[in-house]
Amino acid sequence: MRLVSLNVGLPRTLEWHGQTVSTGIFKSPVSERLPLRSLNLDGDRQADLTVHGGPDKAVYAYPAEHYPFWRERLGRADLPYASFGENFTVEGLLEPEVFLGDVFRVGSAELVVTQPRLPCYKLGVRFDRSDMTRMFLDSRRSGFYLRVLREGEVGAGDAIEVVEHDPRQVPVTEVTELYVARTVDPARLERVMAVPALPASWRDWFAERLAAALT
Repeated sequence: MRLVSLNVGLPRTLEWHGQTVSTGIFKSPVSERLPLRSLNLDGDRQADLTVHGGPDKAVYAYPAEHYPFWRERLGRADLPYASFGENFTVEGLLEPEVFLGDVFRVGSAELVVTQPRLPCYKLGVRFDRSDMTRMFLDSRRSGFYLRVLREGEVGAGDAIEVVEHDPRQVPVTEVTELYVARTVDPARLERVMAVPALPASWRDWFAERLAAALT
């Protein structure tokens, strides 16, 4: 497992369907090593902090293995790393095999997996496709967010080492599946809600679904 590409970018403003949009989704690979702090990498920022960024979304990781799928699906042979707004393009960390609460060491930093990515309309802005958000969610190729447990320095080519696996072994894909499911599975919801690394916003949302199902 390794960090294939390290990507950062600052917010930019552009027009989308007649409206002015500010977004930090446009990122580019960098060759130098960068400090990773509790909220983001040096040289990286999020535009709308009400839904992006914060400690539970300090770093967004996306598997390099998904790029061949998207190049074919979108008909874009030149689709480069960082196209999905990820900070870490990673190798060997696929969503069915990565658990909420897993702790990884990258360079001198340590991070914990918190949640899958739920796409917003700005993914459509990035690809200039109104159907991109739905296409991304339907693909289940979500990537995942990480919280920084120990600040450090990271760079492309760094090995990604497992420090510990969460004993509940809830895959990132299971969280996405529960989010989109039309029916409620109380046992699965309770299992996910028991993972300490799950952000409060997700736990509250699942708790509301569970309460509604039991009334």
